[in-house]
Amino acid sequence: MASMPQSLTGLARRLVADGIVSEHDALEASKTASQEQTSLVTVLVRSKKASPLNIALAASSEFGDPYFDLASLNTEMIPKNLVEDRLIRRHNILPIFKRGNKLFVATSDPNKQDALRDIGFASKMTTESIIVEEDKLTSMLEVYFHSKNTSINVADTDLNDLEFEEDNTQVSEEISAESAEDEAPVVRFIAKMLKDAIASGASDLHFEPYEKMYRVRYRVDGVLREVFRPPVAMATRIASRLKVMSTMDIAEKRVPQDGRIKLRVSQSRAIDFRVNSLPTLFGEKIVLRILDPSSAKLGIDALGYELEQKTLFLEALERAQGMLLITGPTGSGKTVSLYTGLNILNQPDINISTAEDPVEINLEGINQVNVNVKTGLTFAAALKSFLRQDPDVIMVGEIRDLETAEIAIKAAQTGHMVMSTLHTNSAPETLTRLRNMGVPSFNIATSVNLVIAQRLARRLCPVCKAKKDYPIDSLYPLGFLAEDFPPEDLAKGSTQFYDPIGCDACKDGYKGRVGIYEVMKVTPTIQRIIMEEGNSILIAEQARREGFPDLRRSGIKKALAGMTSLQEIMRVTTD
Repeated sequence: MASMPQSLTGLARRLVADGIVSEHDALEASKTASQEQTSLVTVLVRSKKASPLNIALAASSEFGDPYFDLASLNTEMIPKNLVEDRLIRRHNILPIFKRGNKLFVATSDPNKQDALRDIGFASKMTTESIIVEEDKLTSMLEVYFHSKNTSINVADTDLNDLEFEEDNTQVSEEISAESAEDEAPVVRFIAKMLKDAIASGASDLHFEPYEKMYRVRYRVDGVLREVFRPPVAMATRIASRLKVMSTMDIAEKRVPQDGRIKLRVSQSRAIDFRVNSLPTLFGEKIVLRILDPSSAKLGIDALGYELEQKTLFLEALERAQGMLLITGPTGSGKTVSLYTGLNILNQPDINISTAEDPVEINLEGINQVNVNVKTGLTFAAALKSFLRQDPDVIMVGEIRDLETAEIAIKAAQTGHMVMSTLHTNSAPETLTRLRNMGVPSFNIATSVNLVIAQRLARRLCPVCKAKKDYPIDSLYPLGFLAEDFPPEDLAKGSTQFYDPIGCDACKDGYKGRVGIYEVMKVTPTIQRIIMEEGNSILIAEQARREGFPDLRRSGIKKALAGMTSLQEIMRVTTD
């Protein structure tokens, strides 16, 4: 057998020796893992250079740790709350059972000795690693976190016993699981609705009055679902209670109002709700947007950027000046992307100021301003004030008019990093939208560094997703290329994608969401097209030539990786 290269050690060396991967693939995977600061196993599985089972068996043999099939594990036996979630996410390992003072930890990469040390320190137990398959570990982690997120204790409410007579009792504006049981029935009902919405992963709650019925709907994974129909007699009292909780004027029912609710679901977790009331034909419709502060601290790796896109994003954040724009429809995750960037930049030596309407997530160390048009505190007024306060980074919630755009661009050209959002369908259209607002082409070309367009697609449930054959000829019109498919699939004329099925662990075959991004750097060639007043089509064509995939191509990668379905990609990337 040929001598093994000195650069290959440990698991990589064993995989080559066993003929599981080639020497070239092992070297390339090791290099990629080092660059991405991730594990060799993750890279090999992601690139499909070796099966997770073969890797796990080789790792077990090489390191002497036992192999375990996670598919046979009873998830109810997994110990919870022994180790903080952040450690489990950081190291991509999972404590699966304990015996006495020994904690057995599932990992796909036995090289993670620092992970075992951290877990042992946090749990105050002796740790022992068990080798599992990478794909099964990923699925099990999703199930684990999902089960934790849905384990919020909610006081059971018998809705048939609700009384609808006028309640003169003064209610508290603080809600807790303990106090809810002692308060009025409507108060308990609303507390249950809010907590159930958090448990189900909803982003919005709709309380809607109609002539002959009243309904409550949640938006889960981007799709509205009706969850309950209280009696119509509850409509006024529900609206009044929600307005009291969000400090609105309870007597004013003729104009829309905005408010905010803070709900503490545990000692360490609080959720904010942004509340809006709207007078309709049969009463006030109340919509609550759930704002989870922890979403701003997920980290860039949790957002779903491809490696090249992530690199462009981080490079733009490191620039001392210039503008970074994020675009997409309402509910596409723009706010989380912005806050993720701010969180990366949030250091003691950087002065960050934001103007938002309204401030959605509070971040320690960042100066956040609530825009209030009635008092004259507009985006433009806030920006002018920021420039007198020695800023390094400025975030504008949204560029809505020419005045705000001009001040933001001036700031980007005079030594400041500016981040903002617009409502357009794609990255190229964002640049032409600024020109249509009246911003000179030269200013756009010299100030904008990066544009990100994004969507959120529903993620396939790892428990029930199933493969289905698709004719390759039918995929080319959707944006697929011949190079997307393995040679054997091209030969037989069909390939496989995962489809949603539906099970007890999910809704309609989907659970959670994944980001799809079009990340376009404003290169010298694109700058020239802008200054020549080229349209968005010309900019898009040049972006493709320079290797910046559009939303459809980015979505196709997610479908090929089994993260979401082909149908979902078509749904979210069709304008």
